This record gives sequence, C-alpha cells and structure tokens, in this order.
Amino acid sequence: MKATVLVPVEEYLRTTYRPDCDYVDGEVIERNMGERDHSKLQREFILYLGTRAKQWGIHVFPEQRVQVSASRFRIPDVCVVVGREPREQIFREPPFICIEILSRDDRQMRMEDRIHDYLKFGVPYVWVINPVSRRVWTYSTDGIKEVTDGVLRTENPALEVSLREGFAGLDES
Repeated sequence: MKATVLVPVEEYLRTTYRPDCDYVDGEVIERNMGERDHSKLQREFILYLGTRAKQWGIHVFPEQRVQVSASRFRIPDVCVVVGREPREQIFREPPFICIEILSRDDRQMRMEDRIHDYLKFGVPYVWVINPVSRRVWTYSTDGIKEVTDGVLRTENPALEVSLREGFAGLDES
C-alpha cells in the first residue's frame, strides 16, 4: 500500500506542477488529462464560450486554481465567471460554471468528490462531459440531470451552449 505524504498548503501554493494538481486536505492529487479528445473538447468549449464572452458578460478560464475550502484547491478543466473579471491569481469566489471533461482514467468516486466540493463552495453549475460517449450531465443545488436535448443551459444569467457545436471539434480529422 502506497503511503500518502501530506504537504502543507503553503508548499502546495509555492510549487509549480505540470500539469497543475488538485490539493485536498494535505494531499497533492494529479488530475487525469492529456488525451487528444479531452484536449480538443476543452479547446472547443473555451472557444465557444470565449467568442460569446463579451455578449454574455462572462470570462472563461482554462485550468484555473479555485480554492473551494481552507484545505482544498480544485482545478476545473474550464471555469466561467459572470460579471467583473477576477483579479486574484487563485479564485476564492465561486465561479458560475465549472466544467469537467472526463478522461479515460477518471473514477466516479473522485469525480463525485470534485462535484461536491464545487457545489458546497457555491458554484451554481457543474457540467461533466464525457467525450467518448458524448453524454453530458449538469449538477446544481437542484440535483443532477443528464442533458438529452443537446443544449446546456443556465439561469441568472440565461446561457445556452450547443453540444453539437461543442462536440464538432471531435469530428474533425
């Protein structure tokens, strides 16, 4: 059995990880990523949201550290902030949306912990996207819902994201 080495939060914050890692109660946790479909889907959502940022009054950030509690830092694949652009290097206010794109090695229990951290912190919407099955779920304080009509939606503000356009980049050769 592998022994877990706990790292003080100060050390985590002054260390550069490539790719960046989550920090959960003293443990530095690697994130699953690096696969082509994950990367392409992340790019497509950043571009889709980014081209509408001014119109929608949002700011889009890839792989941004978010401090969800005193001893937990998460790095969503994409996060969206409404209103003014945050000035801090590590977000300490809940983003409007956190997007997680599943990788082949992601495990349900670890993803559930991430989603719970975001919702408990006050993130109104968490979108979980599977690039292989092309299934998408949205989480909020109202619960979990699989998106079956091809459109991700939010309220206050009302945003709509076409999954057809989001997944189009995966179909390019």
